[in-house]
Amino acid sequence: MGHKNIMIIPLYTHAETLPDFLQTSDFGVVDSTPEGLSLVFDNDILGLKDFSQPKVGAVIVDFTADAIAYRASRSSIKNEAIAKAAGLKGNTETHIIDATAGLGRDSFMLMTLGAQVSMLERSPVVAALLQDGLRRAEASRQLGPDFTQRLQFKPGQAYTLLTEWHEPKPDVIYLDPMFPHKKKSALVKKEMRLFQQLLGHDEDADVLLPPALTLAQKRVVVKRPDYAPFLAGETPSMQIKSKKHRFDVYLTNA
Repeated sequence: MGHKNIMIIPLYTHAETLPDFLQTSDFGVVDSTPEGLSLVFDNDILGLKDFSQPKVGAVIVDFTADAIAYRASRSSIKNEAIAKAAGLKGNTETHIIDATAGLGRDSFMLMTLGAQVSMLERSPVVAALLQDGLRRAEASRQLGPDFTQRLQFKPGQAYTLLTEWHEPKPDVIYLDPMFPHKKKSALVKKEMRLFQQLLGHDEDADVLLPPALTLAQKRVVVKRPDYAPFLAGETPSMQIKSKKHRFDVYLTNA
């Protein structure tokens, strides 16, 4: 980020003080946040910044970033564990709800692999970052004219949205709740450290599994660290493992 035209937005701010594209009820008001964290609107990019760590850059959502684009360009249904877990097939389009979207990276990967993805996010702050990333990606036109149709966003509590879903049922529901790291490490990415500082851990994640199992037509996929217990104590139908994570797959056949 540069240093011109910077707007610092404390996280307890009200929506009227936000840039025009964020002046919606989707952002709302955040009443209680860790001291030092702020949203920073710098050179038309919204980021989450911890001013107690001035050497650490802001966390942003950038769907056109080199690293993301590089991985996406080299990814295929055959070599990505997430694609196998979601049951993606090249000849059919799969509708996936990512109920814990976060920075949207898994959603973006699923989209590049051919899925249509609906992202859900309950944190107003993270939702603001996602909205900004989608806005800039659409404006850049690097990701094709159908980008916003294939990767959509709905702010709100996942449990409420899943239980009150009135649109066509998704084929797959994807859950990646935050889970405590096994031990503190300098290798933990800056965005994960900031997210844990901002949001804590998803202690209520277990409640998402029942409505997800009810709504998904084919399967529910839960991404977990390799040392984490099953979500809600439910044994999955099968597992797909990667280097640091596993995907617990619950077949629904709804």
